[in-house]
Amino acid sequence: MKKVLITLVTGTSFAFAAIASPSPVQARWRHPFPVAPVVGGLAAGALIGATLAAPRPYYVYEPVFYGPHCIVRRERIWDGWAWRFRSVEDCY
Repeated sequence: MKKVLITLVTGTSFAFAAIASPSPVQARWRHPFPVAPVVGGLAAGALIGATLAAPRPYYVYEPVFYGPHCIVRRERIWDGWAWRFRSVEDCY
């Protein structure tokens, strides 16, 4: 995949170079310095560079609690006549 991508980029750059090269008629025409393409190229480079240099987001996963943590324990109580046991649920 990497070789295919490099080949496509290289071919595209050669195609653009062939199209963008001046013809003899354009080479003799003396026009002022082309400001718009230079400014546009600098702006595009700044945007692409800022996008690539931006820090990547990272995700911090919070612990997930599915409800209170409960423990069932047995407790001995005196009911006035005898000692008895009952179950008590402690949640925290």
